[in-house]
Amino acid sequence: MGRRARDAAGLVTLAAALALAACSGGSGSEGGQGSGQGKGKGGPGGPGGGPTTVGYVVVQPTAVETVSELPGRTVAYESSQVRPQITGVIQKRFFTEGALVRRGQPLYQIDPSIYRAAANQARANVANAQATFAAAKIRADRYKPLAEMEAISAQDYTDAVAQQRQAAAQIGVNTAQLDSARVNLRFTTVPAPITGRIGRSLFTVGALVSATQADPLATIQQLDPMFVDIQQSSANLLGLRRALAAGGAAPARAEVTLKLEDGTDYGIKGTVEFAEVVVDPSTGTVTLRARFPNPQGLLLPGMFVRAAFAQAIQKNAFLVPQVAISRDAKGNATLFVVGANGKAEQRSIKADRTQGQYWVVTDGLKGGEHVITQGLANLRPGAAIRAVPANAPQPVKAPSPEQMEKMGGTKGKAG
Repeated sequence: MGRRARDAAGLVTLAAALALAACSGGSGSEGGQGSGQGKGKGGPGGPGGGPTTVGYVVVQPTAVETVSELPGRTVAYESSQVRPQITGVIQKRFFTEGALVRRGQPLYQIDPSIYRAAANQARANVANAQATFAAAKIRADRYKPLAEMEAISAQDYTDAVAQQRQAAAQIGVNTAQLDSARVNLRFTTVPAPITGRIGRSLFTVGALVSATQADPLATIQQLDPMFVDIQQSSANLLGLRRALAAGGAAPARAEVTLKLEDGTDYGIKGTVEFAEVVVDPSTGTVTLRARFPNPQGLLLPGMFVRAAFAQAIQKNAFLVPQVAISRDAKGNATLFVVGANGKAEQRSIKADRTQGQYWVVTDGLKGGEHVITQGLANLRPGAAIRAVPANAPQPVKAPSPEQMEKMGGTKGKAG
């Protein structure tokens, strides 16, 4: 190999080595954000002890939604059991299982023979009582002038008036019995109490049913819209209410998104309707109920889902990249900021939750501070640093003539 070829190869090797040294100074193990963070010449561990190059982001206070993701179960918007209110044998069934039925639509026909006969008898009793009343009234009216003329005794007139009143009362009794018989006759047709999807029929034609039986004939559920009952711990709800009362947060419009059992998004947003006023003593949770449109019938009662929604808006919070924050042995959150005189300053902060790729910091930072996110490996409080914006490219200098000559001499000896 000629001398020129060896010199060219040496230059390429030297440039690659310098580039590798410049890039390896960053925190390459922190989320892949170490690119562009080299240690300056003579950085810590180097012969000169120069400042470490770090990358920073400028943080500003903002309003951050307090998003909660909680488990829940779907519940039918309306659910009603179809039950008989009389005793009898089912003669007909008028619906198809699983079909949509309308409120008031006939579902079953119970044998009406006995109840029709009872209604006819009650109607005849009313007519009989009316006839008796008419005769008693005529008799009382006839006795009245006779009693005034003392043609009959006063007692006879009193008895006639009493019989008239008894006949009138009997009309009322028989009329009430007729109304009851008509109601029972109407109950021989079992209607749908609500509009919705009807399930399977638990009784067939020919089955004897009664008003006191344990099982319903069928169940109807309204599936559009649907409710989702969400369980939230009472401790979290208490903390949220305290934050709202202290003014550190503002209520947010409770818009809810769902993840289904297979992990996919439901795609249609719902709203929180209300929260229970009691805590379940067995679970320590409060039930929140959300309402969702269900036009395609994708949600079915009893499904397990996860609901995410913003319960409040945290005021004056900071969104800090997760890579910038670490935890000490006690679990307290800390980070480094660019301090005065170009030195690293370690800061204790309050960061209780994450949002996406950020920690939500509610205490320990001020607007406009430079939070170090790159070059954190082996960084110590008070260490001298050279701060550059995060992910800023670090130039690689060309080798000096002395380095080129030295590299060439080394290659010559090796040749």
